Amino acid sequence: MRIMIQGTSSSCGKSLTAAALCRIFYKDGYRVCPFKSQNMSLNSFVTIDGYEMGRAQALQAYAANIEPKVYMNPILLKPTTDHKSQVIFMGKPIFNMGAKEYFDFKPSLKGKVYEIYKKLSQSMMWWL
Repeated sequence: MRIMIQGTSSSCGKSLTAAALCRIFYKDGYRVCPFKSQNMSLNSFVTIDGYEMGRAQALQAYAANIEPKVYMNPILLKPTTDHKSQVIFMGKPIFNMGAKEYFDFKPSLKGKVYEIYKKLSQSMMWWL
């Protein structure tokens, strides 16, 4: 089973709702794993193996009683200016890009992110 949390704006509670659902389902005996393909945040979480990911997905992982891993948030955008961001893929910085440059580059990541999601959804905890 997969559940998608959607909202129409930033700071409307999507991440916290997802964390609450992770905890509820975990407590009910389900294996739960958060996933957000792309996140934008200045504040990142550093995994136990030294990779960066979104703090919200780390919180959701802890709510699901699992170790946060970059597979849960393969693309992290860390703003550097009003129009540029550091692009972090699978926990490692790869480029600093402007918005247009990133939108041109983004399709090259689509297949990789889909494979990560597919593998994750087929067998949760496959990275262990």
